[in-house]
Amino acid sequence: MPVVDLYNSQREKVGEVELPDDLYAVPVKVGLLHEVVRWQRARWRAGTACTKTRGEVRGGGRKPWPQKHTGRARQGSIRAPHWVGGGTVFGPKPRSYEFKLNKKVRRLALKMALSNRVSVGHCFVVTDFGLQERPRTKDMLAFLERFGTQNALLVVPERDLVAEASARNLPKVKVLAVEGLNVYDILDHEYLILRQDALPKIEERLRRTR
Repeated sequence: MPVVDLYNSQREKVGEVELPDDLYAVPVKVGLLHEVVRWQRARWRAGTACTKTRGEVRGGGRKPWPQKHTGRARQGSIRAPHWVGGGTVFGPKPRSYEFKLNKKVRRLALKMALSNRVSVGHCFVVTDFGLQERPRTKDMLAFLERFGTQNALLVVPERDLVAEASARNLPKVKVLAVEGLNVYDILDHEYLILRQDALPKIEERLRRTR
């Protein structure tokens, strides 16, 4: 069972936390993580690219010149694909890039991502972030510098508007509630910082039967 140190916002050790093996000590399979990240990114794609076919381009209803006896190649419409301003052949149309991925696979990948950060020593558990009642980027930056990073994903039990606003101007820092925790964001940040009161909610989420 992995054991990690528990810190306060000043990075003073105040205890230890035991993390369950089935959530934080899962063997990592790179291929599975890649598949889940690909699934996430595919879902985020807008899929709104759209080109017009020759039937949708404005104009070109009349035959540009007679079929024969002009000395020029026969043409049926000035909106044929080989004309300037003509339609596009096999161009993109609005579509969804999403594909199906089993819930069990997604949940396993999330366990693997958490386990990876714990195994390489890039996971901290803290009692709090040392923030005041009002958002202040300087306080968040000072907190992160005490932990030796400015590239971190901070996980809280539920939406924390003060923490989110304090991290908003830091390009490589993100604050997520447990329900929004995902594989891509964990792997996209070098460090994972978990607030202590978020641990039971992570365990509850990953052990749901449905």
